[in-house]
Amino acid sequence: MYSVQFHPEHTAGPKDLEFLFDVFLNGIKRGVNQSSGSSIREIISSSITSTSPTEDHIAKVQAIPRKVLILGSGGLSIGQAGEFDYSGSQAIKALQEEKIQTVLINPNIATVQTSKGLADKVYFLPITPDYVEQVIKSERPDGILLTFGGQTALNCGIELDKRGVFETYNIRVLGTSINSINISEDRKLFAEKVAEIGENVAPSCIACTVDEVI
Repeated sequence: MYSVQFHPEHTAGPKDLEFLFDVFLNGIKRGVNQSSGSSIREIISSSITSTSPTEDHIAKVQAIPRKVLILGSGGLSIGQAGEFDYSGSQAIKALQEEKIQTVLINPNIATVQTSKGLADKVYFLPITPDYVEQVIKSERPDGILLTFGGQTALNCGIELDKRGVFETYNIRVLGTSINSINISEDRKLFAEKVAEIGENVAPSCIACTVDEVI
């Protein structure tokens, strides 16, 4: 499974994801080779029917969170509009399919993700560090998703990390890491990281006065 989030300073386009097909196929081939030429069906079958799970398998099962906190889309505005309500709703459905309990914070009652029957528990509270920390204290989730609530959720997650809340309550940030969020939120840092890997990025500079702008 792969996840990609594009950034306006990059060159997002219809062909940007083509390399992921190569990554996927190489991964499949590597798996076949490591299994002495077994077919994919045989590899899957053997992993399902194994009666003596390996330590690696046990560790992976233990790493699956029991309860996940999702920072929702909030009020409909620039930076946290309808697309985040949709993606957040899909995230809740995916977690439920994996039998993972979902706790949602979203002050906007007019969203799909706050509908009855989606999240196991909904808090109609502002997405601010203080309120989110209160919910964390009460619910004690194992993991948190920051990337389904738009700009407000990202900013809140960054502040919670600075305060040491995730470390205090032993919460894993699932999906995009805090470090990656910090880089993508800082346009200068992001441009530097894109340039480091040899990708094209629009030239830019910081101007603080009219003369500098000219």
